[in-house]
Amino acid sequence: MKHPHGSMITYKRPDGQQVRGYLAEPEKSQGAPGIVVIQEWWGLNDQIRGVADRLALAGYRALVPDLFRGKSTVEEQEAHHLLDGLNFGDAATQDIRGAVQYLKERSAKVGVTGFCMGGALTLLTLCNVPEASAGAVWYGFPPLEYVDASKIKVPVLGHWATQDAFFAAETVDALEKKLQDANVDLKFHRYLAHHAFANETAAGPSRIAGTQFDPVWSQQAWDRTLTFFGRTLWE
Repeated sequence: MKHPHGSMITYKRPDGQQVRGYLAEPEKSQGAPGIVVIQEWWGLNDQIRGVADRLALAGYRALVPDLFRGKSTVEEQEAHHLLDGLNFGDAATQDIRGAVQYLKERSAKVGVTGFCMGGALTLLTLCNVPEASAGAVWYGFPPLEYVDASKIKVPVLGHWATQDAFFAAETVDALEKKLQDANVDLKFHRYLAHHAFANETAAGPSRIAGTQFDPVWSQQAWDRTLTFFGRTLWE
């Protein structure tokens, strides 16, 4: 798949280490807000590059940090292995914060969005990265004790699947209450769908059991996401 809008770049973490990432630029970069896009457990693959491209087409400067350092996979077992090797705290406070800071040098406001594992990391980022201006979470959360809701000072949008086999609906309810109790500017949407309903590769014979792409819900969630970022990131 060709990605005409994007290229691989290198940026610095707060601790000075170098990280690679995929950067997609909009046609009009002057005044464009930034969005950090956080991968699913498959790694920095074509699908997540496509998400960055989609945001670039909508007018955003989008950066996907390479959290797995060049590794990606189509195999569920291998994905588990890559995920097990990831230090979530380091990813949020270093890889992702560095990506937000990189975009902040070019954009006045920077949002964060992520899918599955990336959704969990989006929530952790909003607790740990004061430079972020908004976050959109797609069907993923960390253990709730890791979410310090009092530290989330920016608007949050969440997309959840009511038939999600990996992330329980009652935990989504508990997360929602936790954020509401901390007076977070919050909007959760629930869809009669399965996990990964916005991932167009979660379809056909190769898909993982428990995931299912739903083009109708995906489109609605994307419309809501772009409306949300339109409200929170443009000056």
